[in-house]
Amino acid sequence: MIGGTLFIGRALVKELLKAGHEVSILHRRPRHDLGKKVAGIVADRNDPEALKRALAGRKFDVVYDNVYDWERGTTAVQVEATARACGNNLERYVFMSSVAAYGDGLNHHEGDALAPDDHPDAYVRNKAMSERTLFRMHQRNGFPVVTLRPPFIYGPGNPYYREAFFWDRLREGRPIILPGDGRRLMQFVAIKDLVGACLKVIDVADLEGHAFNIANPRPLTQVEAVEAFAVAAGKEPTFVRWPRERILRAGGHPMGPKLYFGFYFDMPAITVVVNKAQRVLKFKPVDFAAGLKESYRWFLRHNPFPKPDYSFEDALIEAAPASAYSAPAD
Repeated sequence: MIGGTLFIGRALVKELLKAGHEVSILHRRPRHDLGKKVAGIVADRNDPEALKRALAGRKFDVVYDNVYDWERGTTAVQVEATARACGNNLERYVFMSSVAAYGDGLNHHEGDALAPDDHPDAYVRNKAMSERTLFRMHQRNGFPVVTLRPPFIYGPGNPYYREAFFWDRLREGRPIILPGDGRRLMQFVAIKDLVGACLKVIDVADLEGHAFNIANPRPLTQVEAVEAFAVAAGKEPTFVRWPRERILRAGGHPMGPKLYFGFYFDMPAITVVVNKAQRVLKFKPVDFAAGLKESYRWFLRHNPFPKPDYSFEDALIEAAPASAYSAPAD
């Protein structure tokens, strides 16, 4: 497991151990808190030479590549170096990509073109180029890659301020700022469903060279998503609608610090079709409402986020005309 100590990796390590697998994680820190059964390998996956030294002499059946360096980026060259350092005895190399690899657009199937090499967003560009590189390796020498493309991941243990952003505000009776008309589409997948797909792709035969969209089949509008968060918390939402351009001009940003709609949640819509995963992997995602209730129970017990600073939102809300307010049925 490249990574293993954050969200996907932590949940996946737990299920791999439960299934009886021997697990090692490769990460930058000399220690981890995943228990004595999990071996640690220390290296920076963005450093090809350090990675090669760390993996020298080791053999693995499966490698899960879950890590993306958000500060420096993880390029296709670095992913290729990682894949080559893992040796020639692999049965699967499972690369965690993203629906972002498509660049934009709705209802993508796995065979659709990915974003071009010159896409302006580094994350999009790196994911798309990494997938192309890995699939070229498969075509040239049979490298056993499988890629997974999830959208927004939710569930217990989420380290990103996403569902919790709304639950903090709903629990305090605060209005939710809705960028634009609130119709921008979002698609989700529960962490346990994504982890289930990770396990499935190492058990099903003849998947080398395939990509899979892993998501709840039905996208939601931003309004519908917030309403679902509210139902999970037993609260009634109130919206304040503001033009997205004005929010951004005021200093708002999807990644903060002046956050207005959950960390990296207000993004151009990219949606996918999951028929292939349903057919080949027997993928049956948990109902979104049920998954959110489980996530909300975890949030109540473990809320890991600091008390929010509402000053930016307060300024927007105070400046909003009365016509900007609406109830969920609007």
